[in-house]
Amino acid sequence: MFDLRSDTVTKPDKAMINAMASAEVGDDVFAEDPTVNELQERLADMFSQEAGLFCPSGTMTNQIAINVHTRPGDEVICDRLSHIYNYEGGGIARNSGASVRLVNGDRGRFTVDQIKGEVNPSDSHYARTSLISIEDTCNKGGGAIYDVEEIKKLSTFAKVQGLAFHLDGARVFNALAENNTLVSSYGKHFDSISVCLSKGLGTPGGSVLLGSKSFIQEAHRTRKALGGGMRQVGILAAAGLHALEHHAPLLREDHDKARKTASILEEQSWVKSVMPVHTNIVIFDLIEEGSAEQRCHLLEQKGIRSMPFGPSKIRFVYHRDITPQDMVGIEAALRS
Repeated sequence: MFDLRSDTVTKPDKAMINAMASAEVGDDVFAEDPTVNELQERLADMFSQEAGLFCPSGTMTNQIAINVHTRPGDEVICDRLSHIYNYEGGGIARNSGASVRLVNGDRGRFTVDQIKGEVNPSDSHYARTSLISIEDTCNKGGGAIYDVEEIKKLSTFAKVQGLAFHLDGARVFNALAENNTLVSSYGKHFDSISVCLSKGLGTPGGSVLLGSKSFIQEAHRTRKALGGGMRQVGILAAAGLHALEHHAPLLREDHDKARKTASILEEQSWVKSVMPVHTNIVIFDLIEEGSAEQRCHLLEQKGIRSMPFGPSKIRFVYHRDITPQDMVGIEAALRS
């Protein structure tokens, strides 16, 4: 069975398990886990940020960032396809009492010109705009990558407007693998960054929130309120350190697999169109309306596990557990 439902389905290999088993640990709530501290410091240094905070999930790091950057009644600008809006349980409203200003971008990406008119005036009749959030790569946009020059423009715009600028970097290393930008020069444009370790990097769990020292101090308080404190979690942090060293450099291989599959799908009579592939995600539309559930069932009978991504859309996500030999089987299944 070839599991293409998500890049979260990966399992630790022996090298990662060994790294986890030998991790030095302590109580992270007291900031005494040396492996967690090393991971936080390493990622903060990589992304030109001052500090980091290890959390159970990317949803939590995003929600903590929103909570620290906003006050109840404030407004967050994000794209309509953003994970923080679609897939985090209404957390913006539930956890922070903030509202959302949605932008209709291009596959989850918007420009400065598109949001200039979305910042509310300083008038008590309006919600206070306080945060701009982007997602790079954008999951619902088929792994689309932001242009780095546009990120720079958005960062400058946010500073001029007095707004915070957050990155949902659930798959940021996939973006960096493609745009050939230095991590340090990329990361300096943001006030906060959420880096997920359990997707393309293939760890069993965990995300790190990055920002200034004062921001992370407040983030620590919010993590506590959300129940995200962990103890001897260096076991998971060790997996993250291992992945940064050994898995991140191989991400382009997953992108190549996705592109190859996209070309095969484009030849199939039951496929209407395939979204352009930027990274490791393939989203395609079916000829027959409303047939995604049925087609996923047929694919599973042929050995491919996939995910409906709408009534007539299906998503494949490639990851490190799909081998070159698996690709042979996937191609055969799609062509049969």
